[in-house]
Amino acid sequence: MGTKRNKNGNLHPNNKHLQGYKFTELCEAYPDLKEFVFVNEYGTETIDFANPKAVKAINKALLFKYYNLKFWDFPDDNLCPPIPGRVDYIHYLADLLINSGINEGAKILDIGTGANCIYPLLGNAEYNWSFVGTDIDKKSLDRAEKIIKKNALSDFIKLKHQKDSTHIFTGILTADDKFSASICNPPFYRSQEEAMQANSRKMEGLGTTNIGRNFSGKQQELWYKGGEKAFIHTYLYESSKFKTNCFWYTILVSKKENVQSMYDSLNKLGATDIKTIPMHQGNKVTRIIAWTFLSKEAQKEWNN
Repeated sequence: MGTKRNKNGNLHPNNKHLQGYKFTELCEAYPDLKEFVFVNEYGTETIDFANPKAVKAINKALLFKYYNLKFWDFPDDNLCPPIPGRVDYIHYLADLLINSGINEGAKILDIGTGANCIYPLLGNAEYNWSFVGTDIDKKSLDRAEKIIKKNALSDFIKLKHQKDSTHIFTGILTADDKFSASICNPPFYRSQEEAMQANSRKMEGLGTTNIGRNFSGKQQELWYKGGEKAFIHTYLYESSKFKTNCFWYTILVSKKENVQSMYDSLNKLGATDIKTIPMHQGNKVTRIIAWTFLSKEAQKEWNN
């Protein structure tokens, strides 16, 4: 195989995938990827990103090659996360923590960890962070637990079932819990229909009419009553009930129009600092919104 590959200069400077995919190395790490690799009309090695099996194979290869994993598997109807984008969140969070004086020993709360358990896996591999991952789907947690055990990460990653789907932090956090940050990749859509329409547009952009087959992701992974805005506002309201349990609360926000209402609400709820951290992945622009309720004095004492 040749070495030509697409580059993505928009990723975080510490992202291992800035220079694109080295398919020869990835196929050595995960030989099952080979069947999906081809040279396109521009002479570049690639895969068909409209093919869910190819997408899962390349992301598995990335985890095996760069993140010390030996096992990563889950049913095809669960969401398959794109590793370069997911690890970008981890790197930007690391910047935020370092700038806050949290350089090592970070403990992260991952809301909606899913069957793939991707943020804990990446955060532990890159920064040796420990995690508690939550989810409302017990089957997803069971699958995530299998990944954790097979990669000998049980000392670093714990899972907790959110039994009430109307809550996010309530029922998870206790008075004694102390996390450096929370992270969350929220469901973006209001309904299955809206999610399917968005997927159709994505497939057209990839130049395929095979709309249905690439659609993956369970309900709790993709849609929420009221959509992204409703989920986010539940998330930030509940965060205000646990003001001293996390140094930073963070969440990904895909829709720019939701940001101002978040700032308005967080100011009313008593946030002492709010940050918007832009992320660029290809042509897609998203952002991390981070906030804290801690006073400057409490922030200084956090690590003591």
